Amino acid sequence: MRLDKFISKATELSRKESKKILHAGEVTVNDTVVKDPGLHVDIVNDEVIWAGEPLSVAAGSRYILLHKPEGFECTLKVKEHPIVTELIAVPELGSLRIAGRLDVDTTGALLISDDGKWLHRVTSPKHEHAKIYELTLADPMDEAAQANAVKEVAEGILLEGEHEETKPAILEFIDETHARLILEQGKYHQVKRMMGYFGNRVTELHRASIGHINLDGLDKGDSRFLTPEEVAKF
Repeated sequence: MRLDKFISKATELSRKESKKILHAGEVTVNDTVVKDPGLHVDIVNDEVIWAGEPLSVAAGSRYILLHKPEGFECTLKVKEHPIVTELIAVPELGSLRIAGRLDVDTTGALLISDDGKWLHRVTSPKHEHAKIYELTLADPMDEAAQANAVKEVAEGILLEGEHEETKPAILEFIDETHARLILEQGKYHQVKRMMGYFGNRVTELHRASIGHINLDGLDKGDSRFLTPEEVAKF
């Protein structure tokens, strides 16, 4: 399938818009930036990534929630660590893609499907599906530092290397080293970079929920299929 057609089918972009993001160098195929809209891609075996998220155009029929444990890569390719799809006992793993990947040392909710447009709706900031993260900080923050961080995060902050401020978010402190962050976007390493903005470092990170989906009753490493009602809410 042509790359521009693949992108259009996997997202809400038109073919013309797909060519624009290609020409801007925003798309990689198998870890290589590709600008040629006519490039042929294998819809099962090639990994196409835009805005940090893998795209898929396979016919959507499977919608899976996984409680990701530490030590697993959110990728379809074997790397240094085992990959999350090894935890899921379903056939044709190659057609599955992940919405909102997590770092190797991060735990929590992952949504996995072979429905590309659905995955795009889950991750696209314009659909405003909030994600709740629970984090532990390396250095304690006193009340004044907490209040300042809460205020700045609510207004949006400019992360290093970015041209636009983050969308307004909600930061809630549980104590001096534990907090909860509610985001409606998913920039690269966003939670860790946001805490780095305040001169701190995240030592533990857990995604508790994505939109209306949480991990209630699901132990680390376990997964389940979403109900039709859960799928439709996205």
